[in-house]
Amino acid sequence: MEKTMPVLKEGSKAPAFKMQTQNGDTISLKDYAGAPLVLYFYPKDDTPGCTTEACNFRDNLPKFKKSKAAILGVSRDAVDKHVKFAQKYDLNFPLAADDDGTVTEKYGVWVEKSLYGKKYMGIERTTFLIDADGKIAKIWNKVKVAGHADEVLEAVKAL
Repeated sequence: MEKTMPVLKEGSKAPAFKMQTQNGDTISLKDYAGAPLVLYFYPKDDTPGCTTEACNFRDNLPKFKKSKAAILGVSRDAVDKHVKFAQKYDLNFPLAADDDGTVTEKYGVWVEKSLYGKKYMGIERTTFLIDADGKIAKIWNKVKVAGHADEVLEAVKAL
């Protein structure tokens, strides 16, 4: 059964979500109202690109906080994997578990991918900058990890 993924655009309202983090908290989009949110989707905990991306956000968190922005990482890994990943790399922001894929589908990042000619479903590395009013201010699709945190920080400062 083919499902059509929503196509989110800059300026549209960010889809609501509710997920559990590695800290055991249940968080929702409403929790971030009134301040910018960097919502980044990544394929898998503790893999090279995802680790680099998470560590870059970790290292830049003080700069994001200066701009009142929060960071939230999302993958379909289970909470216990997030706990290990966050502890291993001393991650200082929440990682949310989208176990059932509801949020990755709402945001249109659960896509068909191809590796060595084999097709499979997975998360396309994507970052959404959601403004204080809950609107999508900027979208980065097919993110290249190198320099990404700096690019996002510049966009946050421009809000």
